[in-house]
Amino acid sequence: MSRIVTLDEFIIKRQKDFSYATGELTGLLRDIGVASKIVNREVNKAGLVNILGVEGSANTHGEAQQKLDVYANDKFIECLKNSGECAGVASEENEEFIPFPAFESKSGKYVVIMDPLDGSSNIDVNVSVGTIFAIYRRITEEDQPIELSDFLQPGLKQVAAGYVLYGTSTILVYTTGRGVNGFTLDPSIGEFCLSHRDIKIPNRGSYYSVNQGYYLKFDLEMRRYIDYCCDLNLGLRYIGSMVSDIHRILFQGGIFLYPNTRKYPAGKLRLLYECNPMAFIVEQAGGKAINTQIDRILEIEPKELHQRSTIVIGSPDMVDEMIQFVDKYSAVSSH
Repeated sequence: MSRIVTLDEFIIKRQKDFSYATGELTGLLRDIGVASKIVNREVNKAGLVNILGVEGSANTHGEAQQKLDVYANDKFIECLKNSGECAGVASEENEEFIPFPAFESKSGKYVVIMDPLDGSSNIDVNVSVGTIFAIYRRITEEDQPIELSDFLQPGLKQVAAGYVLYGTSTILVYTTGRGVNGFTLDPSIGEFCLSHRDIKIPNRGSYYSVNQGYYLKFDLEMRRYIDYCCDLNLGLRYIGSMVSDIHRILFQGGIFLYPNTRKYPAGKLRLLYECNPMAFIVEQAGGKAINTQIDRILEIEPKELHQRSTIVIGSPDMVDEMIQFVDKYSAVSSH
């Protein structure tokens, strides 16, 4: 039997991948691992304590915050703040970014962008939820306060991105631009252990994932593509948690679609908190990620923290087929 490799051990071994690595990124990834263990513990016992259900406040998007959202947000911020490696955080749950004071006179080189609990409305019915994170090197000088520009970087500038899926088993998947690896939490030793080495997405799969209840509100090309998926007898799988839906596609192949609707003409998912990190992971696994205008997600220049985007992401052959539908049916094709 092969020797168990823990997340910490793997990260430290991989440190040599970076010419400029001096341990900060390593420490930061480990801090995220620690925070996700704490959140995992609470997610798993959420039915036993009073953190299920709606907290009462609304987040920046006017959505009711689940109590566990607030808890997860607080825990990740706390762990990152105490690390000394992180100069600040932008969270989907907060209106503005949160700068951190220098830790022991040391200012962090990185900023973290996160969705602390994706799909949190699923918690009350015991369906999988997740955390999504992205790490960027700051642009501003280290002796200066961080600015909005440190967070408004295109996805191509990510130095690391990952997600944690709190499911039947808890899995942390991350990339630093050198492939994608997955780690499963072993509760008996409290460590994430390497379980999925060098993940590769299949070129195509037998699933498509979209909120088909909005079918009539989608643009023509999207409706025609969905018809095409139905004609091929592809299975429709839609969990309502981007982490869960993309996790399946990463291993089994398929395509995830979140197009614009009349209510959300720019799309609904957040570019910085959801689309960029997931696009980085999927591309590193050999997949593709674009918006419905056929722009590569990672090349989009963000204009604001909570910018929304459409997304088409998954197996490369299936994304290419969707592009053909846009070319054929879109009134003004921008491709």
